[in-house]
Amino acid sequence: MTVEIKLEGLNARQKVLADIMWELEEYEDVERFMASLPKRERIECEGIIEMMKMELVESYRKGMNIENTQEADRVIAKMRLTK
Repeated sequence: MTVEIKLEGLNARQKVLADIMWELEEYEDVERFMASLPKRERIECEGIIEMMKMELVESYRKGMNIENTQEADRVIAKMRLTK
């Protein structure tokens, strides 16, 4: 399955970092790449990774069947009532 994500608001350097990380096959490779960077770029990469995660979650949420979402909402509401 091919997933395409779009991150808004990245500057040119951040776009390059995001493209490099996205092309790496394994997360260990991403970690090695990040370890080779200066602190500022490492921090930027960590932020980019979090943005990627959020965008992936959002894309999966959009692709979910509405019935599944309603069931999840019902379960969450039930859990809130039991607290």
